Amino acid sequence: MLCSLRRRRARSAAAMDDSDDECCYYYDAVGSDGDGEEEEEEIVLDEDDVGLLDGGAPPPPPEEVEHRAAITKESLAAAQQQDLSMVMNLVNIERHNARALLAHQRWKMERIYDRLGMMGRDALLRDAGVVLPEKSSRSSSMAMAKTKPPRSLAVTCNVCFEEYFPPGSVSAMDCGHCFCNDCWTEYFAAAVSDGSKQIRCMEVQCSAICDEEVVRWLLLGSRSKHPGAVARLDRLLLEAYVDGSDAVRWCPSAPHCGRAIRVDGGERYSEVSCPCGADFCFHCGGDAHSPCPCPMWDKWGAKRRGGSGGEVDNLKWIVANTKSCPKCSKPIEKNGGCNHVRCTCGQHLCYACGEATGKLYMHVCNRYKEEGDGGGVKVDMTAGGRQRQRFMHYYERFEIHIDSYKEEQKKLGPAIDALARRLEADATLPWSGTRDAGWPAAAHRRLLRCRQVLPRSYVLTYYMFGGGAATRREEAAALAAAQNRFEDLQGQLEHHVEVLSKTLAAAARPDMAEIVKTKRDADNLARVVEGLCAGMYRCVHDELLPLLVEPMNISAYHPDGPAMAKEFPPATSRRPA
Repeated sequence: MLCSLRRRRARSAAAMDDSDDECCYYYDAVGSDGDGEEEEEEIVLDEDDVGLLDGGAPPPPPEEVEHRAAITKESLAAAQQQDLSMVMNLVNIERHNARALLAHQRWKMERIYDRLGMMGRDALLRDAGVVLPEKSSRSSSMAMAKTKPPRSLAVTCNVCFEEYFPPGSVSAMDCGHCFCNDCWTEYFAAAVSDGSKQIRCMEVQCSAICDEEVVRWLLLGSRSKHPGAVARLDRLLLEAYVDGSDAVRWCPSAPHCGRAIRVDGGERYSEVSCPCGADFCFHCGGDAHSPCPCPMWDKWGAKRRGGSGGEVDNLKWIVANTKSCPKCSKPIEKNGGCNHVRCTCGQHLCYACGEATGKLYMHVCNRYKEEGDGGGVKVDMTAGGRQRQRFMHYYERFEIHIDSYKEEQKKLGPAIDALARRLEADATLPWSGTRDAGWPAAAHRRLLRCRQVLPRSYVLTYYMFGGGAATRREEAAALAAAQNRFEDLQGQLEHHVEVLSKTLAAAARPDMAEIVKTKRDADNLARVVEGLCAGMYRCVHDELLPLLVEPMNISAYHPDGPAMAKEFPPATSRRPA
């Protein structure tokens, strides 16, 4: 094993007197020369050991301050109407003006509440470019559309310059500008055809928003001339809700599932899971990538796609193929999720770095070492050579953990499910028929979650520690201390993940005489890796990110991964959006 926890009961006759026995715990970091296995005693973590590692005890699941809703095409209008109704009642304005106000504030209700209290109603509306009707009475837009001039007066349309006497031939907007219905209709149809999501008055330099009910009413009257215009208008208004909101984002699944995810509370830095199965970062729309910030993840993605001039393709070939045995130099191919590999000659090695290890896999290799740091590997010491070697170190570990995740999901997962069903049906076991019977699946979920976190953590370390992330010079000492702490947590997590992987792989082929011990080991290891994961997130959020010149943030830690968004209920009686 890379590192172990030992429990030693220290008794001193001089210090004991009337005091009780004291349990002392030690954390030992063992070298990687492979000779320590005879000195080490194999121990089993129990519940008392949880919390002794640097990561601390796993915290309770974070309180969900935001509500995540999955909005389908059928429920999109209802979700939009919910926000519109709140603003219409809050500020006492019509639907189209409520839409304009929400669009100006990026559909953030909390911002409208705050600014309404600070600025007042009139200033809030002026800031959003909302023009209220000249009359104080709150008549509907449809009534305004039917406003008619006195019969004795002719109305000249300033677009077509025709005079209109008949009632209902002209329409006026909130600003009071009046044009003939035919000109309004052609103007609205052209705007909708161009994809305008917010149609303003035809008058020169008038910023008033046209009443959408008037727009719909006039377009409905010209269906034969402009077919499909109303349907397109409705679609544009719904798309404007998603595209213009900081709280709503389309699910990035491909092919697209048709859902949009809404996060209340203004929580942009979160990871969400769509009911279609896609997990993604709500802030950038990419794959879930915490504890790595979005800018670093974007750079890494560009580098993997070939930004390094073919270097990535060569590295992919190297990682996808064999490792040489450090003893007999024979090529070795890993055929499972665990990175503790045994050659046919009997030599144990770490598949991540290729170095020899002991039988108990007491080995650490998460830190990048240049020549002269004891790495023992000859590298090109030019500036470009050092950078390529450094990138290879982090890239190999990134890809290895990705591959391990796939193996443990596709191959180990079905075996664990079968084991859980078998154990639950075994009436001779102490947890038969109880909730505890699901321990294999629970431990497997923790394993997969950590396998997702580990590769992302290497992207963070690549950019954070000498890879291009700008940090404050005066914080060099704090950065070095934070780096040491983070890499300690990363190394411990990596080790215990490998142990948990081996434990679950062995449990999938159970020796029923040892199954109780296996359950205890798996439960304790799952708790330990959860605590270490939480410790890494705390270190990133509290110690590393504050040192960056460019402000960055990450999603909060969730032991089970991104929270699933709940389906938003569709409207029972749909009203046009």
